[in-house]
Amino acid sequence: MGKKKYFFFDIDGTLAVGTPGDQYVPESAKKTIKELEAKGHFVAIATGRSYAMAVNHMKELGFKNMVSDGGNGITINEKLIEIKPLDYDKCLALIDECKEKGFIWAISPDNETRRLAPDNRFYDFTHDIYMDTVVEEGLDPRNYDQIYKVYVACFSPEEEKLETLKQLPWCRFHKEYLFVEPGDKSVGIKAIVDHFGGDYQDVVVFGDEKNDLSMFRDEWTSIAMGNAIDELKAKATYITDDADKDGIYKACQHFGWVD
Repeated sequence: MGKKKYFFFDIDGTLAVGTPGDQYVPESAKKTIKELEAKGHFVAIATGRSYAMAVNHMKELGFKNMVSDGGNGITINEKLIEIKPLDYDKCLALIDECKEKGFIWAISPDNETRRLAPDNRFYDFTHDIYMDTVVEEGLDPRNYDQIYKVYVACFSPEEEKLETLKQLPWCRFHKEYLFVEPGDKSVGIKAIVDHFGGDYQDVVVFGDEKNDLSMFRDEWTSIAMGNAIDELKAKATYITDDADKDGIYKACQHFGWVD
């Protein structure tokens, strides 16, 4: 093989095809990843999901390494190395403003597969099944030392009324609520490459969505799926075919990383 490369794959719409809960990974992608590993390359997934929500997915997909929590979580060889929480004071300020302005909120104060809410309103508004919502009556975020995610239930563009939200990274995957979560996957990618003493120029990332923009950087190779948003394609080193049309395999073959 040539020089060791560090491959990072987004999950939804890149590695996995279909909607969450009803997804599959194309055979060509599975085969490509096995071949990259067999040739001595490093392979990992890079996701905005929390470690707790992504770890089973990581194992099912046959990976041992992962950037999770939108860049703030690092797993190497199935061992969780670290998860950095959000800025605590900024989160408290946001929740205080939500209370003051009547916005419905919930938090993830730990590495669990459920969120906490002060009452039933969050679930009643969102009917969200992505993760369980547990009601802790009169929940006070100050009783927790750390906050990993904040959820605000509202329709766009209602969130523009929240001044403190401008101080935090956030994104919206559902029309009923937004996630306040770390939004720079490149932070976790760099931390993993540093851990191995590798070169950033040997990094290769695959993505398709807005939350992949942060990991499409000039110092390494960025590959956009054919089904990617235009904004991401504009930043890409190379644009491959759609996820369900062997896009990962075709890109790796194009660059000579697999046969």
